[in-house]
Amino acid sequence: MTAVATTLAAVAACSGSSTSDSDTPGSGSGDAAEEGSAATQATVRDDSADLVIWADEPKARSVEDAARAWGEEQGITVAVQVIADDQQDTFITANQAGNGPDIMLGAHDWIGNLVQNGTITPVTISEEDRSNISEVALSAVTYDGQTYGVPYAVETLGLFVNKSLTNVVAPESVEELVEAGREADTGTILSLPVGEEGNAYHLQPIYTAGGGYLFGRNEDGSYNPDDLGVGKEGSLQAAERISELGSDGVLKKSVTDDNYISLFTEGKAPYLVSGPWALADIKAAGIDYQLSEIPGFKDVPDSQALPFAGVNCFYVASRGRNRAFAESLVTHVATSSSFAEKMFALNELPPAQKDLADRLSADNPDMVSFSDLAAQTDPMPSIPEMSAVWMPLAAAQANIVAGADPVSTMTSAGEQITSSLAG
Repeated sequence: MTAVATTLAAVAACSGSSTSDSDTPGSGSGDAAEEGSAATQATVRDDSADLVIWADEPKARSVEDAARAWGEEQGITVAVQVIADDQQDTFITANQAGNGPDIMLGAHDWIGNLVQNGTITPVTISEEDRSNISEVALSAVTYDGQTYGVPYAVETLGLFVNKSLTNVVAPESVEELVEAGREADTGTILSLPVGEEGNAYHLQPIYTAGGGYLFGRNEDGSYNPDDLGVGKEGSLQAAERISELGSDGVLKKSVTDDNYISLFTEGKAPYLVSGPWALADIKAAGIDYQLSEIPGFKDVPDSQALPFAGVNCFYVASRGRNRAFAESLVTHVATSSSFAEKMFALNELPPAQKDLADRLSADNPDMVSFSDLAAQTDPMPSIPEMSAVWMPLAAAQANIVAGADPVSTMTSAGEQITSSLAG
């Protein structure tokens, strides 16, 4: 008899940040930590099953029933194990030791690191299935010209507006947003987390609107690690803009990952920059809200706010013990929007498949709106070099918000990143 064994091999809740393994910055799951018996359990596959899938708690919960139904059809046992923290490192280490899963669910920006460590294998998605997946999702899972993951959800940042506090629900510029936010007189104009250490993920739309970029692009559209934008002219212009917003009290270090959503839900800010993970709290608070696109600056030529697009996908482990079934599930089943729809019912994430977005549009318009917003931006860089960017850029932005000289601070961040990459 076929069964799905769910092993709560968790040791800690996901801390949640743009660079963490969590797909919803600022969220976490504490239940699994109480169930897990020891940290080492997270590194060992469940040998009682034919096919093993690893994921964080929300993803594991969402894929469990669909995987069980498929496993029963194939006559195999499927185990879904929860890896609650350090998913990337745990996956890499276990795979190298031969104790890892056959399939891993995770974020697309892991790809460069996973490929570099030989942890995942390329997958083949049929042309029919590819035509039903959003372009940004396909771009996100493509690395060195090969497809390494099957996308099922895509998310990004948007602008939530409290309609009871302002009638400017779709500001055409940052300047218009700031003016309307001041008129609301709620204490906080824009709830965007900066914190003491900075938050490059949430500041990315402001940084790009000001003219900054992280890495240039090759002719095929892939990121070029040899063209670092931090420290160059565009980033210095963006730093000036961030400095102005800091001195005007629009951006504040007192707005953090811990309080930025609650500031909005408690009516203390008319505008919030966040992602789909904020929806549950906003709806629970009964806020009359609108989801809009984050605007650019009025007086910056061709200004465009470009938050990151993040894609959740299925990976096939390079040293999994049941490659044939893993590839079959990932490339022939997980590509189906009906499979993704079953997952959506248990863990609502903006869909990557076009026909699923069409089916969800009536009852889940915000999720579809996030899919549409993601389609207008660029995927978060998945190249390994990106790991050297996060902390220096975030720290520089936080210091600039607090009053540090924007040009010298951003220049120093670029030099620090360049030195790290050279080393």
